[in-house]
Amino acid sequence: MIKVKYMQELPKSYDPKQVEGKIYGFWEKSGFFNPDKLPAPKDEQKKNRKKPYTIVIPPPNVTGSLHMGHALQHTIHDILIRRKRMQGFKTLWLPGTDHAGIATQRAVEKELKKEGKTKFDLGKEEFIKRVWQWKETYGNKILDQLKKLGSSCDWSRTRFTMDKEYSEAVNEAFMHYYKKGWIYRGKRVVNWCVGCRTSLSDLEIEFSEEKGHLWYIKYPVGDSEEFIVVATTRPETMLGDTAVAVNPKDERYKNFVGKRARLPLTNREIPIIEDRLVDKGFGTGAVKVTPAHDLNDAEIGQRHSLEAIQVIDERGRMSQNAPAPYQGLSVLEAREKIVADLRGLGLLEKIEDYLHQVPKCYRCNSTIELIPSEQWFLKMGELAKLAKNAVKSGKTKFAPKRWEKVYLDWMNNIKDWCISRQIWWGHKIPVEGSEDVLDTWFSSALWPFAAMGWPKNTDDLKNFYPTDTLCTARDIINLWVSRMIFSSLEFMKDVPFKTVLIHPTVLTRDGKRMSKSLGTGIDPLELCERYGADATRFGLTWHLTGNQDIRFIEDNIVMGKKFCNKIWNASRFVMMQLPGEMELPKKISAKIPTNKEIIKALEKTVASLDKSLDSYEFGQAARTLYNFFWHDFCDVYIEKAKNQSDEETKKTLLYTLSASLKMLHPFVPFITEEIYQILPIKNRGGILMVENWPKK
Repeated sequence: MIKVKYMQELPKSYDPKQVEGKIYGFWEKSGFFNPDKLPAPKDEQKKNRKKPYTIVIPPPNVTGSLHMGHALQHTIHDILIRRKRMQGFKTLWLPGTDHAGIATQRAVEKELKKEGKTKFDLGKEEFIKRVWQWKETYGNKILDQLKKLGSSCDWSRTRFTMDKEYSEAVNEAFMHYYKKGWIYRGKRVVNWCVGCRTSLSDLEIEFSEEKGHLWYIKYPVGDSEEFIVVATTRPETMLGDTAVAVNPKDERYKNFVGKRARLPLTNREIPIIEDRLVDKGFGTGAVKVTPAHDLNDAEIGQRHSLEAIQVIDERGRMSQNAPAPYQGLSVLEAREKIVADLRGLGLLEKIEDYLHQVPKCYRCNSTIELIPSEQWFLKMGELAKLAKNAVKSGKTKFAPKRWEKVYLDWMNNIKDWCISRQIWWGHKIPVEGSEDVLDTWFSSALWPFAAMGWPKNTDDLKNFYPTDTLCTARDIINLWVSRMIFSSLEFMKDVPFKTVLIHPTVLTRDGKRMSKSLGTGIDPLELCERYGADATRFGLTWHLTGNQDIRFIEDNIVMGKKFCNKIWNASRFVMMQLPGEMELPKKISAKIPTNKEIIKALEKTVASLDKSLDSYEFGQAARTLYNFFWHDFCDVYIEKAKNQSDEETKKTLLYTLSASLKMLHPFVPFITEEIYQILPIKNRGGILMVENWPKK
């Protein structure tokens, strides 16, 4: 047990910079972040000590740095884990980082660009070595930042998704699916990033609302003088059209169905067909069908046995399949020339302004092209059933419950998962000499059990799986949460976690998404530097009122700092009233009315706090603590106690302060630990982090 010296008086003011680094080192030296090194449980803790309570960190990208979403997420996780640790549970918060294939490769390529080099100048083997060097230098930056926030992870268990053991788990999972016949290779129209030069899943795309145009193009019908007019936002893809389609219920085009149209700017004739996917209300109700460059068109093409002509290549340029005048042009250059040529031929009827959603790469912000590509896919039929049943049966619950619908809607409409990526950094697909690597989400889907040593039957898996609570953002429910659930059920025959807690998105004060590039991002480490980590944690928690999104208000962090100062000053006052070291009873049997009142208020607060935390109402929990400590304890009781110098009042002061520090500890761990180390209690343990949680 760590020995501490008692002082009767705290310094006059609280300085987080003098405390936080020292206290975090004190915790790490204790070893108590590690569940295997927790001290022997006290009487109140014994009933829980054999029960595990486990959280696996949502592994941040090795390229990442702490942002407000991280800060909120890890504050919530730390509140949960610290409380359970104090309640006597065998707590494990397992940390680690994700190799983030596309993002990390781009980061290293940017470094090479500064040197006037590309990855091709190095070659694949040397490039991978360079990535590992980059990872060793920068890869743990975000974990160090989490320590500054106070996160009490077991750092001795830190994992990385490209570690040797973890990579073996990824290969094991792939081969399991492959041998079951659930992994196959095929040519499909996929989302293609021309910047990263790789396929992406639907979930890795972000849509940007942009002002564009709707071009109305006249397609001559046969040798007649008639035209069928189609409307399109992308005239450059018309060079790959293999049909014009109308809705079967659209009476306007009954006389055209079955005829052939002449595709402008080419020497091809294409059929006019009917298909249910056509929206009668879009444009003219007649649409061009380009099976190689649109997912709906690809579906129409399969139904009608249409040829797929790829006219845009992997670089985002017009391919050799396009007519000669357009070959080699960028998409935008081709668009401009095609529109001019159509106007010159009298085939451009009109142009309308049009506001539409343009798909962008979530990493490099390049516009996504849809092109045919040979890729690896994982069949989702049976896995989706597992994932749906887990939530429908209540084995895994969402909080708030409304997110279950988002999850189930996705699983009900899921398509086979494109698991291959055309980059160099990542887990290489282990069959058929493929040079592709696996989608980063394929490996992170194994995180809850692979991070504990699977496929080996490790002690950690026996002791800590399944985990208890996962706190994460709503935008990765489908990207990550769903995939962890079906992966865990397939390989572990159990759910990965009992509760998925979806935290709100942190927006700017005026309700916009935070963005570093737009200058609207707020660095939580700057807040910690300015106000202290405890104030930042408490102020963030204060924002949690049950809303889907929260607007960040820095005044709440300022309030957190003032509250920390109040805790410090009140503690200083209490210690100045004490004669020296005192025995702290397990329970106060107060006789003096003012002492009875504060003990009653304390017991009521403990009960209310437990109820709020059990239902994940963290904002309400913070308000409960604030109101009790500032008003009941400081404004009322301490003021009355100033006129009482008896032994019972001294003990009540110390007892109430001690209990308050315990309740406050998960929220503001640094200041409470610092004060607790100085409290003159004869019979206390050495460290607040593992003291008893107050009884109701």
